[in-house]
Amino acid sequence: MATTARQQPHWQPPSGPNPEIKIPPLKLWNSLTRTKIPFVPLDPQGKKVSWYACGPTVYDDAHLGHARNYVSTDIIRRILRDYFRYEVKFVMNITDVDDKIIVRGRQQHLLAEFTASHDRLDDPEVLRTTKSAYDVYARKNLPHLPDQFDPQQYSNEVGKAYGRVLAGGTISGEGVPGDKEAKVKMHIKTMSAASDAIISITKDASSMSMVDFYGSTQDVLLPYLDSLYGTNINAEDHSIFTKLTQKFEDRFMEDVRALNCLDPDEVTRVTGYGPQIVSFVERIVNNSFAYATSDGSVYFDIKAFEASGNHYARLEPWNRNDLDLQADGEGALTKKNSEKRSDADFALWKSSKPGEPSWPSPWGKGRPGWHIECSAMASDKLGEQLDIHSGGIDLAFPHHDNELAQSEAYWLKASKDHEQSHQHQWVNYFLHMGHLSIQGSKMSKSLKNFTTIREALGRGDWTPRGLRIVFLLGGWKEGVEITDDLVKAGNSWEDKVNNFFIRAKDVISGSETTRGATQSSKQDQELREGLEKAQSSLFDALCDSINTPSAMATVSELITTYNTVSGPDLSRQSVEEVATWITSIINTLGLGDPASTDSIGWSGIDIPEASKAHVYPLSKLRDELRQRVRSQGITAEELLELCEHSEASGKGYVMDPAAAPYAKLLSEFRRKVRELATSGTPSSKEILQLCDAVRDAGLWNVGIYLEDREGQPALVRRLDAELVAARGEKAERERQKEAAKEERERNALERAEKGKLRHLDMFRTEEYSAWDDEGLPVKDAQGEDIAKSKTKKLKKEWEKQKKLHETWMANRRLKDEVS
Repeated sequence: MATTARQQPHWQPPSGPNPEIKIPPLKLWNSLTRTKIPFVPLDPQGKKVSWYACGPTVYDDAHLGHARNYVSTDIIRRILRDYFRYEVKFVMNITDVDDKIIVRGRQQHLLAEFTASHDRLDDPEVLRTTKSAYDVYARKNLPHLPDQFDPQQYSNEVGKAYGRVLAGGTISGEGVPGDKEAKVKMHIKTMSAASDAIISITKDASSMSMVDFYGSTQDVLLPYLDSLYGTNINAEDHSIFTKLTQKFEDRFMEDVRALNCLDPDEVTRVTGYGPQIVSFVERIVNNSFAYATSDGSVYFDIKAFEASGNHYARLEPWNRNDLDLQADGEGALTKKNSEKRSDADFALWKSSKPGEPSWPSPWGKGRPGWHIECSAMASDKLGEQLDIHSGGIDLAFPHHDNELAQSEAYWLKASKDHEQSHQHQWVNYFLHMGHLSIQGSKMSKSLKNFTTIREALGRGDWTPRGLRIVFLLGGWKEGVEITDDLVKAGNSWEDKVNNFFIRAKDVISGSETTRGATQSSKQDQELREGLEKAQSSLFDALCDSINTPSAMATVSELITTYNTVSGPDLSRQSVEEVATWITSIINTLGLGDPASTDSIGWSGIDIPEASKAHVYPLSKLRDELRQRVRSQGITAEELLELCEHSEASGKGYVMDPAAAPYAKLLSEFRRKVRELATSGTPSSKEILQLCDAVRDAGLWNVGIYLEDREGQPALVRRLDAELVAARGEKAERERQKEAAKEERERNALERAEKGKLRHLDMFRTEEYSAWDDEGLPVKDAQGEDIAKSKTKKLKKEWEKQKKLHETWMANRRLKDEVS
């Protein structure tokens, strides 16, 4: 039956495990119902969960938008596995054959051939071909430009044709700019780079390197070369395409591992599933829900599928007639086929044209349609029904809706009277991760408005932990827009947890003064109640469709409770219980290190291992110096004695080269202490200055900070962004204070200089022709009387100058008296 517009069909709740088996009261937001639904696994024992995730199409590096999808997926997977204790079988596909890959692989192959045969920029064919590609690109992508124009006129022409878009407006002049305007800006940028390169080598072929020239012009050359020669390549040589996909699959896996995402339990690839996909399509044809056309393609028959009582577009029925989405789902290489029974029918199998890879099939040489790959691979690995299917929200229609239809068409079972049952529900829970947006536009390869994962991590824009925290704060199904406020919230949360772990480990290790292991104080009770409340709140949050923003708030609130009750009356046992629990949650969210029974915290809070043998003795010596100086003072002999007992620990070992800078700091500090001792009676001020210098300069410059505490040893900690920012803010305040002081002194000097002029003489200028006894003007230069209003104004200036002059005279008399 046809799905009513904007109305999703009925969803059948899973029957669930045996009644005596208890499962967590978890609810998940299910895209099949657009509501939160109790999660009930298919496994009769309520333990195993089957999950298929749509993986990447590997023709380029993964960007932060992909990170949003895969990190959020990893978070949910970890929580199901490590918190709710489900045995999750997680299968992910790699799309290594599709229209984008074919085009990109072919283009890269042709560009490599072209650059190899035209390896000099003074080769006339280089400029001729590039200019032709430039013209074709402009006509196709920036149609408001003139048909022909000189690249030197590009800036003027694009300003006239697209000035409104460049100024932040829309193409039509109405509404708010979106993806269309972003795409126009992308094409303008591409043309700009090509224009500059063409102009440069037209004037002087030696002005650019080959790498720079082709780097600037490749985006106009690639589609042009493909339009000329793409159908002539030997597409039977699949290495033309697989060398591209293998490269970017490897890079993708490196990227997501860098983001601390777990590897899939199984990875499937389209290139390894040719025969299985053919068999899958054959069965759908045999079930009368697909048909072949004369060119060897096979299309899904939506009308026949719905006429049999099935539902098409379960996820987004309101988009089923969106022609742009339908076209995008079919791919750029798909041509209109007049034999299709409906324009909405989608390809299960595509006949391969010249220049496209192919596999044998009953309908002739061809290749899989985009949607069929996931149906065939997921069904092969997980069977006729899945607990969970996931992917980015942009895949919901048509990709996932088409997956559902063709999979249900495949798995329909015939009854005794050979009529098909149409009660099959292939996926029980569909989870869609929200978009990542920048300035209102989603991050997209096609728009080229993206930052790759490796760029973001390599430049230090993000850390894997920082990025995951932002996604956790944003939730998994909601869209996330990177804003300054969100980044600040993420940094603040990370700093708060970081500081908690540093202080908690200090308490647990016994460095900080506490009552020991007992647990009976009022503070212990408050912290215990805070922990119990947090455990309950976190359970509720995660059962509420993996509500990670609430979970993050729960952790933060528990740390606030700890900070409130922290002090000497708090027992180590209480602190350790809280720190252990927070560590387990951090690890469950993928923010920390693999869970360990004897590990508290996350990476990055300890000082480097190579530094410990030198920094801890240095800190201890410094603490003793400060304590002695502040209590009863210290003699030269005592200074020397302290130095003798402050050698690096582990004496006699072979020093790690990485320890050299720390060893030098300890050695230099001890030397300077000895110099103070041998120079006579050292002053307390000199000793404290030396202690401050090693904290503020020596250790700071090697990434370590000593946090001095009243009545306790200094806390030795790794330098972090919060500390650096705090010092920067303090330095800025000092700079502003000094600038204000200089400004005051300058103003005072100016006033003093101004005070030299007698008020009786200040107006005796050519501007006036007559004055009274006090030097105030009474007539202007033309002999006219001064207006009363102006006289009042001049009188005020005169009185001000009189005070300045009298002050100047008083200061002068004082200097004369002193001298």
